Amino acid sequence: MSKKIIIAIDGYSSCGKSTLAKQLAKDLYYIYADSGAMYRAITLYFLRNEVPHTNISQVKKALGNIHLEFVFDVDAGKSILYLNDENIELNIRDMVISEKVSEVATIKEVREFAVAEQQRMGIHKGIVMDGRDIGTTVFPHAELKIFMTADIAIRVERRFKELFAVNPAITIEEVKQNLEMRDYIDSNREISPLRKAEDAVILDNSNLTMAQQLKIALQWAKEKTDLA
Repeated sequence: MSKKIIIAIDGYSSCGKSTLAKQLAKDLYYIYADSGAMYRAITLYFLRNEVPHTNISQVKKALGNIHLEFVFDVDAGKSILYLNDENIELNIRDMVISEKVSEVATIKEVREFAVAEQQRMGIHKGIVMDGRDIGTTVFPHAELKIFMTADIAIRVERRFKELFAVNPAITIEEVKQNLEMRDYIDSNREISPLRKAEDAVILDNSNLTMAQQLKIALQWAKEKTDLA
């Protein structure tokens, strides 16, 4: 039997990182931990409790009151994120969270809190995690690192379709501006900026179907697990 490894997936917003990570976890019987959802959950807590993200003392105090846990939902067939015992899967997908999450994720104390939680989850390996600094900061020694990218026009279209399903009032221009803003913030933040790890393999899925990109990633994983 092949040994379990850690699979780190990084890349820009709306490149399908989460979709691929979930598919890999399902096919490999690995745990899927959505790092982006964790930052969204922290952002949700800050907004609900009116925590000013520029006030570090209040940020630290708030983080001490946050408990995040992924629970596998048998009926849904996937892991569900709970914030202080509340299922917040739908809440964290609102546009207001999308507009604030990058700012919150740049805070040093927030990232340290999230990274510590993520590393705890990966102790026993057999885990797939996606985000923006997984292969560079969270799991720098991950056996397989994938950096995902896609043409900006395609990413905007994907994100628009996703958001339009729950918010018909959203415009494609709003989505484009949001993605461009998040790309800039993610790539230029002082703490753990988005960048490709030196030993990561690039997966440009601009012209790939989900089945095709999964096949490629599974082959990469097989090659790594055979060596583990």
